[in-house]
Amino acid sequence: MQQTAIIASSKDSAGINIRNSLIELFDFEKIDEKFDNNDVFQYNKITNKAIRLYLTNNELIHSEQVDKKIDADLFIFASKHRSKENTPSFAVHSIGNWDKAELGGEEGKLCFSSAVLLKNLFVELNNIAKDTNYELTMEATHHGPYVEKPAVFVEIGSTEREWNDKLNGEVIAKTIINALDSKNSNYKVAIGIGGPHYCFSFNKIILRTDVAFSHICPKYLLEKLDENLIKQSIQKTKEKIDFVVLDWKGLGTEKQRIVDLLKGMNLEFKRTDQILRE
Repeated sequence: MQQTAIIASSKDSAGINIRNSLIELFDFEKIDEKFDNNDVFQYNKITNKAIRLYLTNNELIHSEQVDKKIDADLFIFASKHRSKENTPSFAVHSIGNWDKAELGGEEGKLCFSSAVLLKNLFVELNNIAKDTNYELTMEATHHGPYVEKPAVFVEIGSTEREWNDKLNGEVIAKTIINALDSKNSNYKVAIGIGGPHYCFSFNKIILRTDVAFSHICPKYLLEKLDENLIKQSIQKTKEKIDFVVLDWKGLGTEKQRIVDLLKGMNLEFKRTDQILRE
């Protein structure tokens, strides 16, 4: 039976909101277990999946190696999202650092991810929230914590108003449960390279094709991308990688170096515009 841990932080009002919505909407039941001296809840209504809901007293991005404290196969962190523009948004992404560890995690280390889970989360999010005025997006891989089990973040952005809106907590709660209940897994699995932090080209591919992404390296960090990090992105994806997808117009001056690097590693790559035409 697959064990999934959904983790929120007592220091994060969006996480508390999502946690409360999960308990209220889906009849999570309190079990005889504590984590960080907080109650643990369990949901058993999805066949062959045990889903537990945890509350940590640490900030999520600094909950390093929480997978050593919680026995689970899959980790979903329910979190707030911040942006400079304060845009109301819902976001999902893999975790890890292509460069320095400025927001938790370890320098130059990616975490395990699941492209299937990320795609199912993003598809369900769009099904549920497409009529809202919120931006719905995948983000590039970033920040901590460092864990060694497949893990993703699901977030509400970007201010106290959105973090505490009960309807937003319900959107993410439904997104998480629907994604975990989804039987869809027959996808082509890819790494994404290039483009902005908010992955507009990759978003289109996820919603319009059978391609799923695990790790995404944005344009502003391409100069850090080397063979080691590409190998990490492949090895730290739960599913087998089929190819790399390049946001061709979002590679800047690094374009030729990245192409040569992928050719040298014998990795198949495709352009975003090519996939959208297929």
